[in-house]
Amino acid sequence: MKTVAADLLSTIENAIPLLLAISDVEAAIKPNPEKWSCKEVIGHLIDSACNNQQKFVRTIQKDGEKFPPYEQEKWVAIQKYNDAEWNELISLWSQYNKHIAHIIRNIPDEALPNELNIGSKGPYTLDFIVRDYPEHMKHHLKQIIPDAPFLNNNFKMVY
Repeated sequence: MKTVAADLLSTIENAIPLLLAISDVEAAIKPNPEKWSCKEVIGHLIDSACNNQQKFVRTIQKDGEKFPPYEQEKWVAIQKYNDAEWNELISLWSQYNKHIAHIIRNIPDEALPNELNIGSKGPYTLDFIVRDYPEHMKHHLKQIIPDAPFLNNNFKMVY
C-alpha cells in the first residue's frame, strides 16, 4: 500500500500548481448545464475522500461492512461548491487527501482481503477499493487539467 499512498501524494503535489493557476471565476464556469465546474469536481473529490475514509477505516476493523451508495449529484448540489473559494477548496482537497495517503500507508496487510458492499454492489475487497481511489481522483482531475501527463490512469467505475 505504500506505493498506492506515494502515487496519491505525487498526484496531489503535481496537481496543486496546475489547479492554483486557474482563477476563482474560471473555476466556477460549468462547461454545460449538466457538467460540473472545476469547483464542483474538486468538491466531488472532497466528498470522495470523506466517503472513502469511512470505507477504509471501517473495513480495516471489520470484514463485510455495508455502506450506503454515494449520491454524488445530490452531495455536490447540496454543498454548493460553486459558491466556495477555489483556493480553499484546493487546500481542503489536498490536506484531506494527504491524510487519506497516511491511512493507506498504514493499512495492515491482513485487512486487505476484507470485503465491503456499497449499496447493492459488491462485494469488493479493501485492496481493490484502496487501489482504485487514486485512479478515481486522476479520472476527475483529467476533467480539469486534461493535458497533465501524470494523469494517465486505469480507473474502472464499477461502484
